[in-house]
Amino acid sequence: MPGPAGRVAELADQCVQCGLCLPVCPTYALDRNEAESPRGRIAIAAALSSGLAEPTAELREPLDHCLGCLDCEKVCPAQVQYDELLIETRALLGPSSRHPRRLLSLIKRPALLRALRRLGHGIALPRWKGWLIRRLPAHSPWRTALLTLPATLPASPVRAGDQDIGKVRLALFPGCVASVEDAEAQQAAITLLQAAGFRISVLPAFCCGAMDLHGGATQAAEQAAQRVRSAWEASGATQLVSVTPGCLGTLRRALPGVRVLDPLTLLATHAESLQFRPLSLRVVVHLPCTQVNVACSDSALLQLLRHVPDLDVMPLPRPPHCCGAAGSHLLEFPERAAPLRDATLRQAATLDPQQLLSSNIGCRLYLAAGIDAQGLHWPTRHPLSLLAQQLMNAPSEQENP
Repeated sequence: MPGPAGRVAELADQCVQCGLCLPVCPTYALDRNEAESPRGRIAIAAALSSGLAEPTAELREPLDHCLGCLDCEKVCPAQVQYDELLIETRALLGPSSRHPRRLLSLIKRPALLRALRRLGHGIALPRWKGWLIRRLPAHSPWRTALLTLPATLPASPVRAGDQDIGKVRLALFPGCVASVEDAEAQQAAITLLQAAGFRISVLPAFCCGAMDLHGGATQAAEQAAQRVRSAWEASGATQLVSVTPGCLGTLRRALPGVRVLDPLTLLATHAESLQFRPLSLRVVVHLPCTQVNVACSDSALLQLLRHVPDLDVMPLPRPPHCCGAAGSHLLEFPERAAPLRDATLRQAATLDPQQLLSSNIGCRLYLAAGIDAQGLHWPTRHPLSLLAQQLMNAPSEQENP
């Protein structure tokens, strides 16, 4: 079995340099620079793994810029495993100097994050965070984090409740940021899955290791993977679900052989058993890269939304192919992320939405910050929250759109 460098060389050798990846690559669209394209990055990875090039800051920068959206994998005729190549190359290089370790260590601890969010609400942080933001450098990851901080308190931690009936026992993985900022969507997933006849339990809230894995922090990523395996084994479940598409790839990597799904995939197979109340609303549906290319649940999502009578469902056109959030990318490279987000919002504006739906918490917080900055008036939600709100016999507190 080849070592890490040999594995990178082996993966890079699959590329035939055809260039079909260039039109779908968001970073190539930004720069029109071959080094900022998938085949350019593959060539850099091959040179680094063979010792033909040294890992200078200039050479590794295009690798750090990659969003990991995987649109290139989808169109590649040679079936290059680009995600694996990117992970292995970043593992060889180690974390970038722009990797915001302290901020990410806070984000990855949901109990601490929830406590700080409550403290911020108690001291009226939303009223004066603008003053603080203006005093932080433009490239500061803390500045971006404050810009994406929601003004409202997060919902209570998710609970599955008592269940005696059901078809298949599922375990829900809450994650880190999502367990705090997407607790409403996680509770919505439980409501919908139970209505479809599934039994479901909830794993402890912690980080799956996605940001470490994609940031080259190999040891931390493996520690997170081991924690995932331990929690899964203790659950006794047969399938694992996450409402955050950005976690699915990392969870699947930690649990080979386990069926790890977006709950939308399961719900779509039971769509006929779910009855929804009408809702006269025009919604634009942002499809995160990981939902399209990893979860592969975009068609399931649109199918479910179209089961809601009177709901006007408009998928956001692609391109743009990525909103720029991409895990920790918005924190590390805010100047590169912003044009991608602005392009996404321009596309959304052409559809004149009343609400914007997005399944990935990082994407939704980043888009919401852009909506705010542009003075638009589009509430943002997880699609599961809207579906649970319209579900027949749903709890009364979910009735307000």
